[in-house]
Amino acid sequence: MRQLKYAHSFEVVSNLPEHLRSLQKLAMNYRWTWDLGAQSVFRDVDSALWDEVEHNPLMLLRRLGPERQQRLASDKLFLSKLQTAVDDLDRYMAAPTWFDGAYPGERERTTIAYFCAEFGLNECLPIYSGGLGLLAGDHLKAASDLGLPLVGVGLLYSRGYFRQALTEDGWQKEIYPEYDFYQYPLTLVRGADEQPLQVLVEFPDRSVAVQIWKAQVGRTELYLLDSNILANSPVDQEITDNLYGGDENMRIRQELILGVGGLKALAAMGIKPSVCHMNEGHAAFLTLERLGTFMQENNVDLKTARQVTVAGNVFTTHTPVPAGFDVFQPGLLQKYLLKKTQEIGLDFQDFLEYGRMNPEDAAEPFNMAILAMTGANHVNGVSKLHAEVSRAMFASRWDDYTVNEVPIDAITNGIHTATWMGDRMAALLDKHLGEGWRTDPSSPVVWEGVAAIPDDELWELREDSRGDLVRYVRRRTLKTLQKRRAGRTEQSETGSLLDPRVLTIGFARRFATYKRATLLFSDRERLKRILNHGERPVQFIFAGKSHPKDDGGKKLIQEIANFIRNEGGASRMVFLEDYDIDVARHMVQGVDVWLNNPRRPMEASGTSGMKVVPNGGLNCSILDGWWAEGYQPGLGWAIGDGGEDSDSMRQDWDESRDLYQLLEQDLAPLFYSRNENGIPAGWVQMMRQSMRSLAPQFSTARMVREYTDRFYMPSNQTFYALQENGCARAKAALEWRKRVREAWPSVAIRSVQDTVHAQQITGDEFSITANVELGSLSSGEVRVQAITGMVGPNRELLDTEVFDMTDKGNGVFEVTLPCRQPGHHGYVCRVVPFHEDVRVATELPVVCWQNVG
Repeated sequence: MRQLKYAHSFEVVSNLPEHLRSLQKLAMNYRWTWDLGAQSVFRDVDSALWDEVEHNPLMLLRRLGPERQQRLASDKLFLSKLQTAVDDLDRYMAAPTWFDGAYPGERERTTIAYFCAEFGLNECLPIYSGGLGLLAGDHLKAASDLGLPLVGVGLLYSRGYFRQALTEDGWQKEIYPEYDFYQYPLTLVRGADEQPLQVLVEFPDRSVAVQIWKAQVGRTELYLLDSNILANSPVDQEITDNLYGGDENMRIRQELILGVGGLKALAAMGIKPSVCHMNEGHAAFLTLERLGTFMQENNVDLKTARQVTVAGNVFTTHTPVPAGFDVFQPGLLQKYLLKKTQEIGLDFQDFLEYGRMNPEDAAEPFNMAILAMTGANHVNGVSKLHAEVSRAMFASRWDDYTVNEVPIDAITNGIHTATWMGDRMAALLDKHLGEGWRTDPSSPVVWEGVAAIPDDELWELREDSRGDLVRYVRRRTLKTLQKRRAGRTEQSETGSLLDPRVLTIGFARRFATYKRATLLFSDRERLKRILNHGERPVQFIFAGKSHPKDDGGKKLIQEIANFIRNEGGASRMVFLEDYDIDVARHMVQGVDVWLNNPRRPMEASGTSGMKVVPNGGLNCSILDGWWAEGYQPGLGWAIGDGGEDSDSMRQDWDESRDLYQLLEQDLAPLFYSRNENGIPAGWVQMMRQSMRSLAPQFSTARMVREYTDRFYMPSNQTFYALQENGCARAKAALEWRKRVREAWPSVAIRSVQDTVHAQQITGDEFSITANVELGSLSSGEVRVQAITGMVGPNRELLDTEVFDMTDKGNGVFEVTLPCRQPGHHGYVCRVVPFHEDVRVATELPVVCWQNVG
């Protein structure tokens, strides 16, 4: 059968009645995803159709019949509501911003480009798989709220991640629909000739063309690259088909389009980023493209260009285990990148060293995270614990430094509060807190207002929200059964699924084995007793997808599905198929408790538990990721004691016992202990304390401000400073690095004396004097330091602090230190290079240590 292809294509858009045309304006700006008023407008257009099109406002408008259009166009109440939403959008877009107040005059010379392989803005744009994408979407929304001059760059996957369905025996099936992005709130970027703007990305034997789509996210633009165009071969059209699909060849093609093509696309639109933020290592090839572009535009050599561009790059790692990073074999890299490295004068073997833990190990595969790390002057993990884990994981690359000095900082993730807030809670907070929770969701002062919300109002909200969730679960489960063509009896049973009065616990996430979704099922008889307790029953809602190639994760899903179907769990437990943002939003707004039980320390951050907090939900979690920072008694529950066990089976057993005990002795009794007004006063007080303490702390408003203050603006300043006067400072920094490397063998600590006694009293002070040989270096080019700490069992220093010593002349350096804490203490001295334009730990990691025998 002949498949017809078009000879010429064009787009037809809806011609709405004049009074309704502002609906298009609302639809084309994703700010509606965190504006409940705009969402209410779209629901009023046609409630059933709004759900049918999976909350895609553009598709809603295009499927709206002329009769319904005319009825809405004459509905004064609707038109008033529409105008209010449009006016609110206009006010938002024109309002003064935090960025302009904090950094006056900097907007014109600051452009931050935020690269990520996935973005989760809303369920209607299915180009995300899980936590990384949702975090990226929330990052863009917070950047919009704060007014950052930031653009997002990603890929537009024509078949998304996948849609999930379970077979009769509970095994996950993957379904890959094809999306027509002309039906989505996206704009195809066009050039001056009105034709789609395209850029070329070089592959070994051809160039691949990509076109650019724009999603407007409040004040922020997100640009998405798409290779599915006729100019490409069928093979190349498929490059942007699937998120995280395909083999090593497909992954390197996607990552070249994201990193190299992403920068080319920005350039084609006249956007020149001063700071590039790589959110995970998938975009790390941009470091090469940025080098080549800078060399060409500024007529400088490779080393000078690298000195400048590295200063303007930021890298965030989200992975706590080595197996989680993308790695490529040298042969494949050479196939795709040899020409690129030759063009900029970079020896290919030198390039391979940029991506290896041990640069000298030719057998080591090329790691994209290490490429990003060596190509950025600011690197961070996404929680304090994750940063510690990452520093230990990469310590061998900085083997002259202590593990806590490996240059990986911590900026803990947050959530975009307004996106995840339920409408019931939003109304309650508007009543008691005013607009503050919307305009400054990271303000502890604002959230203190929760203390004044009466118990009965908080509890009524919790009861109503749980009821909303139960009704949603019933509707969604019925829809799933209808798709599966289940029998009438099975469909009718959904009407009694779950109980809106019962303690409800949610677990939803990617089904990776380390997340231990079935920890709860280790003692099934005990679990059944918890589920069906006569006075204190508990019910659970599960959701999540396993990677298509992860059979271990699929078995976990199957185990839960079979328990529900065959082992008596159906009355108190449900697994919601096809987990997406819509499911997540309903769950975090409706559950009483969020359960998270990964094997510590393998959860980098985990943001799902953060999302229940502003909605009045509580957390019960392993002390891993964000919960290791957030947990305090009275704010939720900790499973285990935060310890780690090399015997994973024993750890699983111990922590499952702890979980059962918490459910039986803490959660259920507190939830069902009611006062004379039928309110669980202890539970409500914990809700209140959780919201007050955790909601402002784990907000993307706080997170993005932290990125801006600590990384973006310092990078921006250094990037421009190094370029001044023909890159004079960059060239001087390079010359200094060369001179220090040559002089470093002559640097030595000749002797160290101190005034320490065998026993010191707390409050005493002691001095350390070091005699140092600097060779041809001056004292201003180094820092002589004393490192103090507690002495461990193997003479190692623990909980160390670093103190700069004062130059007394003639190679003598001194410092006076206090004795603050009892115990066995020690110190050691060292010399490190210092230059204001060089981030020494990443660019010149040489250290001269005191000889300790």
